[in-house]
Amino acid sequence: MARTNKKYVAKQKRIRRVRKKIFGTTEKPRLRVFRSLNHIYAQIIDDTKGATMVASSSLDTSLKGADGNKVDKARKVGELIAEKAKGLGLSKVVFDRGGNLYHGRVKALSEGAREGGLDF
Repeated sequence: MARTNKKYVAKQKRIRRVRKKIFGTTEKPRLRVFRSLNHIYAQIIDDTKGATMVASSSLDTSLKGADGNKVDKARKVGELIAEKAKGLGLSKVVFDRGGNLYHGRVKALSEGAREGGLDF
């Protein structure tokens, strides 16, 4: 059923279209965002190895008691992933919005990551 759902098919097209242009290397990995209905997830991925280097989400234990709406939590996830990335010595990434529009929670996460020190 999911493969015939028009929204699902359209989102998969957008994801493929964005991924054709974006590729993460070891020096400049890809910051991938996934937005579900209630939570937001971010990963920093090295596409040459096919491995996730750092991951963070709104379900993270350090954000468990955080107050605010979903946009505020997304900003905190961005700051948290930037902090983890700096711990690995990463400062530059390529942003992959994951087929979502660049506004709301996705934009808040990217702004939080920029404030945390990531450059993209």
